[in-house]
Amino acid sequence: MLAAARGRTPVTDSSGIPGGSDAAGGERRPPRDRRRRLLRWIGLGLTLLVLVGAATGWWLYNKLDGNITEDTSAAAELERYERERPAHLATGAQNILLIGSDSRSGKGNAGYGEDKGTQRSDTTILLHLPQDRRSATAVSIPRDLMTEIPSCLQPDGSRTGASFAQFNWAFEWGGAACTIRTVEKLTGIRIDHHMVIDFSGFKRMIDAVGGVEVCLKQPIDDVQAKLKLPGGRQTLRGEQALGFVRARHSLGNGSDTERMERQQQFLGSLVKKVQSNGVLLNPTRLYPLLDAATSSLTTDPGLASLRNMYELVRGVRGIPTHRITFLTVPRRPYAPNPNRDELVEPDAERLFQQLREDEPVTVTPPEATPSAAARAPGTAAPIPAATTTAAVPEGNSAGEGTSTPSAPIPTFTGTTAGNTGCR
Repeated sequence: MLAAARGRTPVTDSSGIPGGSDAAGGERRPPRDRRRRLLRWIGLGLTLLVLVGAATGWWLYNKLDGNITEDTSAAAELERYERERPAHLATGAQNILLIGSDSRSGKGNAGYGEDKGTQRSDTTILLHLPQDRRSATAVSIPRDLMTEIPSCLQPDGSRTGASFAQFNWAFEWGGAACTIRTVEKLTGIRIDHHMVIDFSGFKRMIDAVGGVEVCLKQPIDDVQAKLKLPGGRQTLRGEQALGFVRARHSLGNGSDTERMERQQQFLGSLVKKVQSNGVLLNPTRLYPLLDAATSSLTTDPGLASLRNMYELVRGVRGIPTHRITFLTVPRRPYAPNPNRDELVEPDAERLFQQLREDEPVTVTPPEATPSAAARAPGTAAPIPAATTTAAVPEGNSAGEGTSTPSAPIPTFTGTTAGNTGCR
């Protein structure tokens, strides 16, 4: 009425209520308690998201961590023979024995043959990681190598006698512990860790990274390996990849020599694929890879946790591919039985010494090795006779001092992860 008395029209909002938002010259702001409630709901939502994320991360971590099988029996057996095992000569370096089991037991493995309750090491690789972690050397040990196998504990509790036999029998007789002791006796190298993976686990890992590219010089048709492939570059997935690394009778001369070369080529390509951003920085690829790897591995207690596995991977993931070296221990056909192998000395001992002392290993691709094509299958590459000459003592003119040649630097036939051409 006061406004009317003064001759002015009262200001109302759209509902006709005096003092509406129009009086303030704009929209009405929400009440303060309403804003506070909105902020509380937003904060609660963010808190729930953080808790759900943390719970999911914890669940995934525990799932992956629980996937790994700890090989306590091997650890106990190695502890029993601790006094006879080699000593560590290079502080900080690590030697890991990678064992591919051909066991037919377990899910997905029955298709490769009857499960007779036995297993052999289809593939055995000694992986040396130097103290500086700037390189890596993977040495294949032939399954048919004749060597000394110590007395080993069998699954039924009995013990075998020490014997001179084919290398992969060690795994059949006494599992990982027997294989480790055999390798240590053969090489004088202390094995720090071991991993065992079976057929099914290998296939899952390859599928998890989206397959691995290889290059074939010729087509493959191997019924036993269940593998039929055209020549050229192509990407192999689980079943094909397993057939490729196992094929023996349909490629080249059918020897285990060429099979190990293909395995090394494949592993080199796999390293390149895993190091790529498409895997390590892609959660949709990384988690399946971790799940496949951890659920397929049996390891020593020192690696049987996701944290320890991560520390191992973190230490090697930055190694350039051209410094990841693959080779086979120098060997030749065993004289009494050409279908078996024996070491070539002193070549093999030179290689073992370099690994023991954490010295770099130099390899030359088979194509670049003189007379490589002329050597018989399984024959070791010749060691170059290159030598260096010591500096002339001060005070003597050239030719007056005594030149002392240093020890030759061995070069072995092999390849690197950066050179995975056709095989």
